[in-house]
Amino acid sequence: MKTLSQATRLLLICFFPLAFTGVHAGADDQPHDDGKLRIIVFGAHPDDAEYRAGGCGVKWAKLGHHVKLVSVTNGDIGHWSMSGGALAQRRTAEVKAAAKILGTTSEVLDIHDGELMPTLENRKTITRLIRQWKADIVIAHRPWDYHPDHRYVGVLVQDASFMVAVPYFCPDVPALPKNPVFLYSSDRFKKPYPFQADIAVSIDDVFETKVKAITQLESQVFDGGALANAESAAKAPPASRPELRLEKIRQVWDRRAGAEANNYRQALIKWYGKEKGAEVKYAEAFEICEYGTQPSDEDIRRLFPFFDTQDSDDQSADQ
Repeated sequence: MKTLSQATRLLLICFFPLAFTGVHAGADDQPHDDGKLRIIVFGAHPDDAEYRAGGCGVKWAKLGHHVKLVSVTNGDIGHWSMSGGALAQRRTAEVKAAAKILGTTSEVLDIHDGELMPTLENRKTITRLIRQWKADIVIAHRPWDYHPDHRYVGVLVQDASFMVAVPYFCPDVPALPKNPVFLYSSDRFKKPYPFQADIAVSIDDVFETKVKAITQLESQVFDGGALANAESAAKAPPASRPELRLEKIRQVWDRRAGAEANNYRQALIKWYGKEKGAEVKYAEAFEICEYGTQPSDEDIRRLFPFFDTQDSDDQSADQ
């Protein structure tokens, strides 16, 4: 097989930049019109989208809907003892393995970890990705966060939220005929205002699947990521004991997803009704962005086809 010359490769990058923007994984990489929902989740690093929306990703995928989890950076400094291309490749392989368990598609963009900026070039990349996926729902970080990459993912998605419907912005990819619903994933930050759970989803039925997927993110959940060290990493269960690793992650996410359910209990009660909402043990929550299509409750039920309508209607009658 002949390989491309450097000059030919540079020419292709100039004229077909999207072919070289990231690494793809998953069975549903090409959009097609089958009447199913299409959801794209943007995280800053190869783990963020899985953490914030992996449970809902499983639930959508089980119903035949199409979910893409995108890491906007390649995570190449997200480890205490390794970096660069080797780490980027490792973390890309990790989210690919997680996606296989979740039933989703993954993509990692080739932007250096810690160096994401809200540039015009990156705005175009995000716009193209949303259009190519023909998204009904777009999920991202809020644009205020402890990590600059998280903040700028939020800014870039906000900036793309109008442009996805403008035909002559990035005219190489057809504009969307309808603006998607844009949502923020949950966080704990209080300024300029705390996260508001407009939507909360029980992930009790897929909790174990999410836990299994997260165990694939070994560089982060067992090695400890960027802020760990050899001493702390040595305390993690060894790779030769997968059952201990699974139990460790189960304990971590029992606390995390359990806190989501407890913190956003009222949103769970709104969508599931008083009795079922009170019983939810694990949850993921989302805030409706003020940009993009503003969904009605009926729209949300269509986009999140996980709620028991009868129970919620009964609860509304009780109120």
